[in-house]
Amino acid sequence: MATVRTRRTLFLGIRPSSVKGTNRTGMDSLATDPQLRLLFHQLNNQLGVVLAHAELLEAKSPDVTHRARAEQVVKSVLEALGTAKEIRRRSEPLVSA
Repeated sequence: MATVRTRRTLFLGIRPSSVKGTNRTGMDSLATDPQLRLLFHQLNNQLGVVLAHAELLEAKSPDVTHRARAEQVVKSVLEALGTAKEIRRRSEPLVSA
């Protein structure tokens, strides 16, 4: 069970706080848009559910073939969570020194 928590907390636990400003393109930050924040939240929730189910399948797989398929789903979901996190990070404003 510890493995499951570790995988999820890598992507779902921490969100940097937003600051007002501009992003790398000089446009107003997309992260300040409440609808966009809600979409990121929903996406992370949905991917978290898929991840939990894939990890359950992986743990309860009757053979190596099924376990390998479930493991591939887990890896793909983790990549999707990482991609969503990177998109969110890039849409946030830069903090000026």
